[in-house]
Amino acid sequence: MTPLPQARRFDWSNLGLRVASAVVLVPTALFAAWWGGWLFLVVISVGMALLAIEWGGMSAPRAPVRVAAAVTAAILACVFLAHQGHFLLAWFTVPVAALAAALIARGVAERAVDAGYGVLYIAPAAVCLVWLRSTNQGHWWTLMLFACTWSADIGAFAVGSLLKGPKLWPRFSPNKTWSGFIGGLAAAAGAASLMAGLSVFRLDLRAAALVGLAVGLATMAGDLWESALKRRFGVKDSGDLIPGHGGLLDRVDGLMFAVVVMAAARLANHLGWGH
Repeated sequence: MTPLPQARRFDWSNLGLRVASAVVLVPTALFAAWWGGWLFLVVISVGMALLAIEWGGMSAPRAPVRVAAAVTAAILACVFLAHQGHFLLAWFTVPVAALAAALIARGVAERAVDAGYGVLYIAPAAVCLVWLRSTNQGHWWTLMLFACTWSADIGAFAVGSLLKGPKLWPRFSPNKTWSGFIGGLAAAAGAASLMAGLSVFRLDLRAAALVGLAVGLATMAGDLWESALKRRFGVKDSGDLIPGHGGLLDRVDGLMFAVVVMAAARLANHLGWGH
């Protein structure tokens, strides 16, 4: 495993740049989720392509273009199938496309299997997100996903910065603390409960709090997993796409795990749980 350089502390000097980036990205994500249709497909497709490009740069620095192209094509195939409503076919395509990406990367990437893993890492989140938005009241469920994920991140940062305390997993993410972990879970549960208070949701407050806790836990698990991946590849950030934030994967690492949990919660709710 490649040693990772010392993690950087939060740089307050670029706070304005970070806020400016968020002002652009957050409304775009919210509007696309609310509007749906072709706009949602375009935003998802662009986002997945950018994630694949970052994955190629991280996992195959000697052949980033070829690996990124293979991973992009594999993921977008799954996204388009899901958007057309062929969800079972999309899920079947995920492992097949991952194998194809690994075969394409064979001989040019340091580890061809990393190209296949990139598809397995990114594509399921994309398929779950498309499915979640396609369900009844899917725009509300997608907004609740964003609310829980962002609340978990903000709550973890705020509480962890204020209380500090023991480190959560210093081997992979030396700046995260147990106090931040608990704060993030509480914030996610609170956000889900507030969203469930809207009359459009057929989800009681206790069920919503449990969903929020699960989504918050998945968010922080995704963040830690990406930290472990960056340590493996020996990079500080997944890229430099977003001014003040780093790469897109650095911003959506938690969301990629959280959307799978939220999709499972939505399916359970459809089957009668949480009413």
